[in-house]
Amino acid sequence: MFCVYILESVNHGKYYVGQTNNLDQRLNSHNQGDNKYTKPYKPWKVIFHKSFQTRSESMAVEKKLKALKKRELVVKFAIENQFIIS
Repeated sequence: MFCVYILESVNHGKYYVGQTNNLDQRLNSHNQGDNKYTKPYKPWKVIFHKSFQTRSESMAVEKKLKALKKRELVVKFAIENQFIIS
């Protein structure tokens, strides 16, 4: 199983979209500063996530979400596509 996730920076309000096959491990990685983009904005919390059977499915949805840019559109997409609210 693969997962698309949407993170929110606890202190800065920024959003980050990604995909992984281990959400807990990936969140820990973001919060430890292992990712160049997310490091300055840690700590992060998961606000939405959704599982997919294949990596290609999750990558396609991640790409759609990243193309939206605006926070409001990302949240709307997540709600309309039945992402789980964390």
